[in-house]
Amino acid sequence: MNLKRVVVTGLGAITPLGNNVPDYWKALLDGVSGAAPVTHFDASKFKTQFACEVKGYDSSLFFDRKEVRKYDLYAQYALVCADEAIKDSDIEPERINVNRAGVIWGSGIGGLDTFLKEVADFVKGD
Repeated sequence: MNLKRVVVTGLGAITPLGNNVPDYWKALLDGVSGAAPVTHFDASKFKTQFACEVKGYDSSLFFDRKEVRKYDLYAQYALVCADEAIKDSDIEPERINVNRAGVIWGSGIGGLDTFLKEVADFVKGD
């Protein structure tokens, strides 16, 4: 097996602990919990009413009003994190060799808002 070197040049974060790397890292070191009451939907009928949601995210800081409607929330997070990581790397975007660069991004569950809307529209016959 021939292993290749990987170099992490920049970081980006939107998490329950902070919406950028410095805020996330500070909260992590301070032992802050990301758990809080669910706010993204009515959880009153569920046994568990807390979760580790992203808090304080404002899409208008990153996207214009028309553009924000194109992306599910998880996709917005991905784009914002990737942008932060590129800026953090101090690499000029036009100098990036796209054949040798990549972004590793993770989500616990992605696209759920869009999935639920599409299923509801299908059921209604829209």
